[in-house]
Amino acid sequence: MTDLPDEHDTEDAATLAFYAREAVAYAARRETGGHPHLDRFIARLGPGAAVLELGCGGGHHAQVMLEAGLRVTPTDGSPELAAQAAALLGRPVKVMSFVQLREEKRYDGVWANACLLHAPADALPDIISRVWRALKPGGVFFASFKAGDGPGRDGLGRYYNFPSHEGLEAIFRNSAPWSELTLETGSGGGYDGVERTWLAVWAVAGVAEGQT
Repeated sequence: MTDLPDEHDTEDAATLAFYAREAVAYAARRETGGHPHLDRFIARLGPGAAVLELGCGGGHHAQVMLEAGLRVTPTDGSPELAAQAAALLGRPVKVMSFVQLREEKRYDGVWANACLLHAPADALPDIISRVWRALKPGGVFFASFKAGDGPGRDGLGRYYNFPSHEGLEAIFRNSAPWSELTLETGSGGGYDGVERTWLAVWAVAGVAEGQT
């Protein structure tokens, strides 16, 4: 596959350019039929929990979590999408790439719906380790990916890491000491209208050897 990010890149320029162009239309999309994963995430944490959202897009999931009483810090790597989310939420949204996450033991949960799938494949282990460090022990991490057989682009030019089930599970297990790790398989579409297999990852932060 050609025209993919260099192994040292942490963001894909073509993908960011796509979201810059499409920010208004993308943020205006509304999910139909609810979001069962989000409902489960909220129920596991409960009111008052501190949540970091990576790749908040138009801010719709952050809005649901805030209305449920969670304390949400929404972020996105696209300045244009962050602006759309800020307008919806009535609060600032931080523009932050995944590798700029440097907090430690701050959050009860990290919500990363359909965003880490754009991270360069070689950068995923480091990003997942950063998420683990940002979670309190026992903190819940949700992330979702489009499954495949390796990096590539969709018909809209966006980069995806397209991991296999086995490959993604190995990355998670090797990147951090999770006390629980579950991968669920489902199907669904996306902004490009293409039906694909999706991988939903649920992980609970354990304690590293030697830590208390």
